Amino acid sequence: MKAYSQELIASSQELEAFMPYPTDRKYTKEHEWIQVNGNAATVGITDYAQQSLGDIVFVETPKVGAELTAGKTFGTVESVKAVSDLFAPASGTVTEVNAALATSPENVNKDAHGSWMLKMTLKNPSELDGLFSAADYEKFVAEEAGH
Repeated sequence: MKAYSQELIASSQELEAFMPYPTDRKYTKEHEWIQVNGNAATVGITDYAQQSLGDIVFVETPKVGAELTAGKTFGTVESVKAVSDLFAPASGTVTEVNAALATSPENVNKDAHGSWMLKMTLKNPSELDGLFSAADYEKFVAEEAGH
């Protein structure tokens, strides 16, 4: 029994290592992530998004106090390949922006899930119900990539 348990633990650790999307967040079809803590939330882009964009050279975020609407643009990410819009995963008010990205936008390439873009207070937390879990986002990305 003990050997079987160790096998299960090993396979679950392998699966976790294979899933590059943290399970403590929700994900959008436009490749943003949102991490919620009560009525507060942190927003960024996924690893899949940063890989697709290539070297990020500029991140434009809204100002503190700006009102965001779920599904509407709130900024842009510029890379050597393209400029892409950022879409709000939920509605709310911006409480903080990641000022470090103004001088070091490449931090998003280094750690997309650790380099947040903004923090916000949620207006309607039930909007998050329509977003992907990590596992569902993983499937969505695999289908989008044609795998």
